[in-house]
Amino acid sequence: MNFSDAFSVAFSLVWSLDSDLVEIVSLSMWITFCAVSIAALIGIPAGASLAVFKFPGRGLCIVIINAFMGLPPVVVGLTLYILFSSAGSLGVLNLLYTPKAMIIAQCLLVTPILIALTRDAIAGLLGEFSESLQALHASRLAIIATLLWEGRFALVMAMMVGLGRALAEVGAVMIVGGNINHVTRVMTTAIALETSRGALELALGLGFVLVSLTLVINGLVYLLGHPNHRHNHG
Repeated sequence: MNFSDAFSVAFSLVWSLDSDLVEIVSLSMWITFCAVSIAALIGIPAGASLAVFKFPGRGLCIVIINAFMGLPPVVVGLTLYILFSSAGSLGVLNLLYTPKAMIIAQCLLVTPILIALTRDAIAGLLGEFSESLQALHASRLAIIATLLWEGRFALVMAMMVGLGRALAEVGAVMIVGGNINHVTRVMTTAIALETSRGALELALGLGFVLVSLTLVINGLVYLLGHPNHRHNHG
C-alpha cells in the first residue's frame, strides 16, 4: 500500500469512528485527564504557596521545580518500573502495566510544570495586589484564595499546557504501561507500535486525532493568554 492509500484509509478510520481507534483515543483521554486533574490538585496550591510564603530554602525549591519541568520521561518511567516491579518496594500494589501506573507517570511529569507556572502567575499578581491586600490585613490563606481567583485564566492556561504535555507523552507510559492491547495502549504508544510494524493506516489515523487535539489545546492556550480575550472575559 502506497502513502496516498494509507492516508485515505486513515481518514476513513477516523471518519467512521473505527472501534480500535475510538478505544485507544478514549483510554488516552481518560488517563490524561485523570493525571492532569491530580497534578492540578497538587501543583496549583503548591505553586501558590511557593509564591506567597517565605521560608528557608524557598529559592532552592524553585530551582528544583524548574529543573523538574524538563525531567526526562524515560527516567520517570524507569524509576516507576523499578518501584512497581515484583522485586520493587511497591510491587505488592500490582500497578505495573496498568492505566493507574500510566496516570502516576504522567502526573509526575505534569505536576512540576503546574507548580512552576502557577508560582509565576501568582507571584506576578502578588506584586500587583500586595498594597491592597496589606491594607485589608488579609491572612496568607485569604491572599492565596484571592490571587488564585484573580489568576484563574492563567491557571486554566497552565492546565492546558500540562494537558498537552501529558497527551504527547510516550516514553514513561510505554515503560510502565507496556503498550498492552485493550489495556494500556494509548495514542502515542500505538502510533510507535503500528509504525514499527509498517501498519501506517491506524498510526496515521491516530496521528490525525493527536495533532487535532494538540491544535485545539494550543488554540485554547492562545485564547486564554491573549490580552483582549482576558479583558473581554475579565
